Amino acid sequence: MENSLFIRSAFSLPVERPPVWMMRQAGRFMKEYWEIKNKYSFLEMCKTPEIAADVTMLPVNLLDIDAAILFSDILVTGEAMGGDLSFTNGIGPRFANPVRTKADVDNLQTGVLDKLQYVADAIRVIRERLNGKIPLIGFAGAPFTVMSYLVEGGSSKDFKLTKLMLHNEPELAHRLLSKIAVVTADYLNLQIEAGVNAVQIFDSWAQALSWDDYREFSHYYIEQIISRLNRKDIPVISFCKGSSVFAPMMAEAAPDVISVDWNADLLTIKRQLPEGIAVQGNLDPHILYADKKVIKERILQLFERMRGQDGFIFNLGHGIMPDIPFDNVKYAVELIKEFSY
Repeated sequence: MENSLFIRSAFSLPVERPPVWMMRQAGRFMKEYWEIKNKYSFLEMCKTPEIAADVTMLPVNLLDIDAAILFSDILVTGEAMGGDLSFTNGIGPRFANPVRTKADVDNLQTGVLDKLQYVADAIRVIRERLNGKIPLIGFAGAPFTVMSYLVEGGSSKDFKLTKLMLHNEPELAHRLLSKIAVVTADYLNLQIEAGVNAVQIFDSWAQALSWDDYREFSHYYIEQIISRLNRKDIPVISFCKGSSVFAPMMAEAAPDVISVDWNADLLTIKRQLPEGIAVQGNLDPHILYADKKVIKERILQLFERMRGQDGFIFNLGHGIMPDIPFDNVKYAVELIKEFSY
């Protein structure tokens, strides 16, 4: 994979054009996804290697992107540790047994790789299907984000219960986060051993935290995880909603790439980072709802801003929304692939 545009950019090496992939690229904006989803539950899709491979390959075959990302979910680690996880259309993920007491935390298991073997199996099937054409990205949820789902029992707008634990019972919060961090590092190493070519850590709800709380309850654990990865020739991408604020701190954990949300100027962020750390991003996904002339204008504007910069991977500031027109996504990818420095 040393000649891959994505891998070269992730390691801040020169490329002829920016590589492109998009968070949630194998998802609900494609009718082909729904043809599969209407036959199986979400967890069945994640846990059946052939189906996970089918979904992973959709954007490879339909969009011709420069990197595939494993089809799975950030909460499979929480489930493996003992969470009773379910997904309901229109509601999202739920844990029927929220983690809110010392006993709840103590009951969570950390030696759980056997329960995540289906992910390694899926990676092997996907690698076979990709046949060396493009890299495969593995991923995991960051400890704070996984913790928030476990504590809240599902999605939350204000993370009240999670923040109460951070502030009123910090020792309990650290005990929970430490357990999740151990599982997350083991899980990412499992993916690397199974054959992924890069890994991304998703801290989807980090923007809920203040600067000091982010350092203590998120960054500290991401730093631990990255330090434990078997990362030889495997770029590590760190993403959080809030990266436009937290990027300088995120760099302290020594990822190869920082994926930036759309609230900042990407070049300004890049210049704040140590030499050799690439950036990924950071188009506002809402742009993909707009007319094609607007999509073209905004993408070219970003590319002109980043002209001459090694270490730039095109992506969105967050994932594709389910009702974004497929044709607009395809147009964006084709436009990017025609670009050259």
